[in-house]
Amino acid sequence: MVKIKVLLVDDHCLVMDGIRQLLERELDLEVVGAVSSPTDLEQKIAQHQPDIIVMDIRFKGKNGLLWTRKISSLFPACKVVILSRSHCLEYMNAAYEAGAYAFVSKQDSVETLIHAIRESHRGVKSFPTHLVFHDRSSLTEMELAVLELIAQDKTNIEISEQLNISKRTVEHHVSSILRKLDVKSRAGAVGKAIELGLFG
Repeated sequence: MVKIKVLLVDDHCLVMDGIRQLLERELDLEVVGAVSSPTDLEQKIAQHQPDIIVMDIRFKGKNGLLWTRKISSLFPACKVVILSRSHCLEYMNAAYEAGAYAFVSKQDSVETLIHAIRESHRGVKSFPTHLVFHDRSSLTEMELAVLELIAQDKTNIEISEQLNISKRTVEHHVSSILRKLDVKSRAGAVGKAIELGLFG
């Protein structure tokens, strides 16, 4: 049997040891390493070549979602399962946007985590079905450019001049952005974009 190689990332050693013991009971899972410091993460990924990375949403004061985005870019074969202390809807959306394959609360059962690992390995994303996600890819490159200028507090006229498009076209893009992000105002769009990690 080819085992699913799992790398654990959490700065709480007791939690990580507990998860390791539970996962290693499964015949198809192999915990290849554990990382408690962000400085070791890239080296450990390169060393162990894990299929799945189970990562705390925050570790050592760092944002696990930023690391998830980075891992998706640098190690596209690795799939990230986010562990969180809460079922916060914003966190779930942000994890999805960052490229995570699953979101599991630490209050969930170990069976939930194991299922998420197996599904992620198959390339299937595991998120609560009631969530409505705002996929970054649903915003066009021009809409993202307009959104970034909105965040800089530019007027529609200034945006039209900077992007060399008509004011009416800018208005069309703004309306589309508000609709796709499900917000009512430009300020709301900026807030939602920050929350979902759309900038940078």
